[in-house]
Amino acid sequence: MRHSDVREEGASAQADGDIPGGGAGAPGTVPGPRGGSRSARRTGDARPPRRGRRRVLRWVSSVLSLLILGTAAAGYLYYRHLNGSIQTDALNLGENKLGGSKPNAFGQTPLNILLIGSDARNDAENQALGGATDTFDGPPLADVQMLLHLSADRSNMSVVSMPRDTMLMMPKCTEPGGKVHPASKGLVQTNESIQRGGPGCTVAAWTELTKIPIDHFMMIDFKGVVRMADAIGGVPVCVEQNVHSRTRDGKGSGLKLPKGTSVIQGETALQWLRTRYGFEDGTDIGRTHAQHQYMNSMAREFRKNAKLSNPVKLNSLAQAAIEAMVVDTGLNKIDKLFDLSMELKKVPPGRITMTTMPWIYSTKPGLDGRVEPKPGEAEDLFRMVREDIALDGQGSASPAASATPGAPASPSAPAPQQPTTAPTAAATAAPPAKIAVTVRNSTGGKDGAVAKVKGRASEVAALLTGKGFTKVVADTQTGAEDTSVIRYATDAQAADAAAVAAALGLPAGSVQKSDQVAGIVVFVGKDWRTGGTPTPPPPAPTKAPDSAHALNGDNDQACMAIQPGFTW
Repeated sequence: MRHSDVREEGASAQADGDIPGGGAGAPGTVPGPRGGSRSARRTGDARPPRRGRRRVLRWVSSVLSLLILGTAAAGYLYYRHLNGSIQTDALNLGENKLGGSKPNAFGQTPLNILLIGSDARNDAENQALGGATDTFDGPPLADVQMLLHLSADRSNMSVVSMPRDTMLMMPKCTEPGGKVHPASKGLVQTNESIQRGGPGCTVAAWTELTKIPIDHFMMIDFKGVVRMADAIGGVPVCVEQNVHSRTRDGKGSGLKLPKGTSVIQGETALQWLRTRYGFEDGTDIGRTHAQHQYMNSMAREFRKNAKLSNPVKLNSLAQAAIEAMVVDTGLNKIDKLFDLSMELKKVPPGRITMTTMPWIYSTKPGLDGRVEPKPGEAEDLFRMVREDIALDGQGSASPAASATPGAPASPSAPAPQQPTTAPTAAATAAPPAKIAVTVRNSTGGKDGAVAKVKGRASEVAALLTGKGFTKVVADTQTGAEDTSVIRYATDAQAADAAAVAAALGLPAGSVQKSDQVAGIVVFVGKDWRTGGTPTPPPPAPTKAPDSAHALNGDNDQACMAIQPGFTW
């Protein structure tokens, strides 16, 4: 099996994104106007460097996606002819399909987009930029993964990065042609998800982990970084000391910049986004922080860069974006990208918050240096996104509380998207006595840290019987769920499943379609070990945890700390 370590340990001299040239004073690098050092604090967690192990090919697809979308807004009339060039793939290849984001009480709908950076070396240009000749034409890795959440009221935007070293259980993924990739029996590095059928399996892995409905994905490759960085005219970045990303054995991106601010573009921008050796403690976490600085700076530049009014630049940027991008079928037309860009433009940079998923080092055998989601704090971050809570702690700009719930959004708010609506216990549901329900005891939770409560399936079945559901069976088959959930097999069962949820006091979001059940099945999770209703969760956080290392989009003072031994 191809593993990311194999890719990183190839014999090519272009290690960790090595690209000849691109140092200080090289084409593509312009000393910035500010100069000097920045006093920004170092945000990386202390973490031992992994010397001589990896050559990482990194860049930030989220930056490019924002750039694509903004360009679509500015240059719509210049590239409608590119419609036929847009490459698409299936949105979600997994079984846990949550549907699209749901409207709030005011008819406003949030939007979640998974931004994926592929390290594919499937053509000469990507091979020249990526190096690692032993991996040419091999399966790609999803080496950058960022979830962009646009709030329902369009007042704020949150971005959550997942380190590419994160170890996860992979869900079952089924390709459109029918090929099945079984669910993993052990932990798999997250960037290998794309090899299990394409970007739709990366979406499935995020959905399984976060329980966040993902509306779209956008995936971009190496060459798109270089072309679009050139087209926009450069992005200011800052380092606290002179930096040269090059190890004694020739690894590193080759990035060479003087202390202070430089405006980077082209291959130098690609070097910045792929640099690990030289930033903070020389790990993937430091690289993620550098990508966040770049993305925020790109967003600020994009808003003020008058060069984008140039039709030639617009057309060049659009062509580069389309050729380098794969999107889900819901974004298969330029007008759809245009509409999406209009929504993204509503958020001021000061309400953009970049974060990294809280993580811990894995203690499992054979996973030296790998990370896993940090218990509690990673879920807090995911929950804030699920519940549309701004990560910056500033709240939202929702319509006044006096507005009528369910009324259309205010004129200043965007028109609601057209999501896949959640099933509801509407008139389409059958009478309770005609709804067949199976109840399974899943009270041990996914980690198995506590024993299942004996007889719990029978107790919950009795609750349903008392509410008129006379066709209820307590199953001898069990499950493992942290949160109680109701799964159903066919669309015709959706309303009935929602009626069961309403009878038990479970939220609409607990109702899921699945091909792993034959009918309507209630999985009684660890959150409902006793009593007539599940234990309510604690109040949601109002601000991202400190371990997420939040960076505000207005922070133009951010400056990367430099790893000892990588200065010049």
